[in-house]
Amino acid sequence: MSDWTAADLPSFAGRTVIVTGANSGLGEVTARELARAGATVILAVRNEEKGRAAAATMPGDTEVRRLDLQDLASVRAFADGVAKVDVLVNNAGIMAVPYAKTVDGFESQIGTNHLGHFALTNLLLPKVSDRVVTVSSIMHLIGVISLKDLNWTSRPYLAWPAYGQSKLANLLFTKELQRRLTQVGSPVRAIAVHPGYSATNLQGNTGNAVGSKLWRAANAVATDADFGARQSLYAVSQDIPGDSFVGPRYAMRGATQLVGRSPLARNAKTAAALWDLSAQLTGTDFAYAAKL
Repeated sequence: MSDWTAADLPSFAGRTVIVTGANSGLGEVTARELARAGATVILAVRNEEKGRAAAATMPGDTEVRRLDLQDLASVRAFADGVAKVDVLVNNAGIMAVPYAKTVDGFESQIGTNHLGHFALTNLLLPKVSDRVVTVSSIMHLIGVISLKDLNWTSRPYLAWPAYGQSKLANLLFTKELQRRLTQVGSPVRAIAVHPGYSATNLQGNTGNAVGSKLWRAANAVATDADFGARQSLYAVSQDIPGDSFVGPRYAMRGATQLVGRSPLARNAKTAAALWDLSAQLTGTDFAYAAKL
């Protein structure tokens, strides 16, 4: 495990993988390496032009399809166009941006990072054969779920706590998804990852001019996108239990392995309540709910 890198990926020949946000950063590296390993990779991106430019640099079989996680109609259209998929990588995200709303009226960070992926996963789940990997963050440690005000409508908006909430939601979503999959006897596994701190375009696009400059400066000591994506590639390919959390051994750096999470991220009651609220907000739910 200590020496594991993307070079150790097994063959993905004959398998289909969807990677959201695959036109840049961690998603682009994840898609590139899986294509190199023989997978048919669907780059699910909001900007198709950028997606095609990224796909043109990748070896193997790739396809670009439009997906806007801030628009549930787009999520539904994308899911309707997928016949089958072995692995879904919920990678796309935004970080510490100024307050904004999605098309459906959600606060943009919880809407993009959690609710969009929640809906996408539920809509695709009957077509998924192997696993769902969701990219969280070490910043889930600052997150607190507000079930009464998930979308920041009755409290002052704070960009970093909102980001932390969305990344904590990723872990709680993974926990509850795995519980449900296990309960119905599904072989599909739900796994979460965090990349450590890797230099990508995410930090330079916070929407805050001063903040973006500070993050770009901090990128000088960050790991690269290849390192960050290694965590996702490990989760996608290795035989690890459902509800695992994969990341660098020393939080920001070190060997890829199973890592710990905050006590709040282990709260089964909150995970179930967040699921119910997310289902209500998105109009999507666990595909095999009748079996529960």
